[in-house]
Amino acid sequence: MSVWFVTGASRGFGAEIVHEALSRGHQVVATARKVESVLAAFPDAGESLLPVSLDVTDEEQARAVAEAARAAFGRIDVLVNNAGRGLLGAVEETSDAEARAVFDTNVFGLLAVTRAVVPVLRAQGSGTIVNLSSVGGFAGSPGWGVYGATKFAVEGLSEALHAELAPLGVHVMVVEPGYFRTDFLDSSSLQATGAQIADYAGGPVGATRARAADVNHQQPGDPVKAAKAIVDVVDSGKAPLRLQLGSDCVAAVESKLERVRRELDEWRSVSVATDHDDVIRTG
Repeated sequence: MSVWFVTGASRGFGAEIVHEALSRGHQVVATARKVESVLAAFPDAGESLLPVSLDVTDEEQARAVAEAARAAFGRIDVLVNNAGRGLLGAVEETSDAEARAVFDTNVFGLLAVTRAVVPVLRAQGSGTIVNLSSVGGFAGSPGWGVYGATKFAVEGLSEALHAELAPLGVHVMVVEPGYFRTDFLDSSSLQATGAQIADYAGGPVGATRARAADVNHQQPGDPVKAAKAIVDVVDSGKAPLRLQLGSDCVAAVESKLERVRRELDEWRSVSVATDHDDVIRTG
């Protein structure tokens, strides 16, 4: 039995992960901005669930919740940084306030919760951190530029954390979902930029806006299966650094890897020619 600490736990991936963890006998600290939403989502969870209010951007509150989790269950074994928000629009269309709002939750909120929980994991000499990224955190696409930038940041932070914490017995895994049938594309989760520039309407940004509306609740991915996969991988003790979820994500990652390889090969001579002349090249 493990103790899971899940942010954004009242719906979507967070709620499904909580359901899956509880079904396996794990104890769960389930957080959301409003604790009432957690209680409504899990009315019969019993003493295995600790529902807590948490604004992930409030680091003092995050520390208090981490301490409450440790006091209630004695430890924290798995941190799932799931809380997040979306933003749809061209990079040029995105205001400073809109960009900062999505970075505050997706990046600085994740950092605040991670800083609050990692001391517990270090003291134990064990644990797993699961950071929810996106296919957009590995392969950028039009209309998702600023949102994708937050997830690219999550990817970079996760790689560094993985290297920093592995010697201390703590593992880090970043999860890259494709399009899943959650409420992510609803207005309650996804904000559109206030500005919409006419020049972008007929191009890929306009196509992205239309697709987001068309595929809402018709996405190919099953969040129940995704939650099971995440808990399976963590429970296996063999979690990879990156876990792709969904056939669309796998296809996008494969396409980018091929494109990067082609460009690297095409421009290799230019790239390596920028070294000092006394550098001995090995490849």
